[in-house]
Amino acid sequence: MSASEKPLVYLIIGAATSGRRAILADLIEGGLEATDKPVVLVSAEEAASEVDARLPRMERWTWQDGFMLMTPPTGASHLFVVLDGRRSQVDQIEVFKAWLEAHRLELARCLCVVNCQLAERHAPLLAWYEACVHFADVVLLNRREGVENRWVSDFLNHFKKQFVPCLFETVKDNRVKNPALVLDPQARRVSQAFDEEQDWIFTNAEGDEIDEEDITDDEEEEVQATPAVDPYFERRNGGRRVKELPDIAKYLG
Repeated sequence: MSASEKPLVYLIIGAATSGRRAILADLIEGGLEATDKPVVLVSAEEAASEVDARLPRMERWTWQDGFMLMTPPTGASHLFVVLDGRRSQVDQIEVFKAWLEAHRLELARCLCVVNCQLAERHAPLLAWYEACVHFADVVLLNRREGVENRWVSDFLNHFKKQFVPCLFETVKDNRVKNPALVLDPQARRVSQAFDEEQDWIFTNAEGDEIDEEDITDDEEEEVQATPAVDPYFERRNGGRRVKELPDIAKYLG
């Protein structure tokens, strides 16, 4: 597959019941050209929805033994991959990264849909959404009916204080103000997991991390360089994540 034939790949993350597919239908209808050929790949664990009829072409992918089983459809100009909203987004993103690399595809953008009603009711989910925002280029605030404006402001200010580069947009009736802006394939995410240029960690003979600029000619042979791991992908010796997150399924009922 030549570079010109590769589809733009978008990852859609967030909890189930967030309205992800309804927003996606709006993005496709308002942000793509009539000549485009989008394909939506939805987790087989996601319940069927009446909005599926608005999606131009939808296929299901399955999760098996820690792998995403799906083959990139031929002839697609855009691929929209919707993760399982009841499973760890970090686990799926890590495997999705490997899937992209195996098929020599690149991520155009990651879109995170926030269910504001759910997040307002359950304060522990802020950590879950922090992980989603870490990987996202665009964060779409949906399901705001009945949510206090103060909560929305506090939520936004929480990330503003961290100077996250992603774009935050509010959603009304599952519609965004500017679909083309949301789909613009310009990276704005904190995570460097999908970047072509890999960051490296340098350690000296004692195993202490050092700055690359501080390495002297005498130390070059003793310094070890290892690829940097995204902080949300890091695991302890026993296999558990260094950054452990709430189980979203427990809050969805």
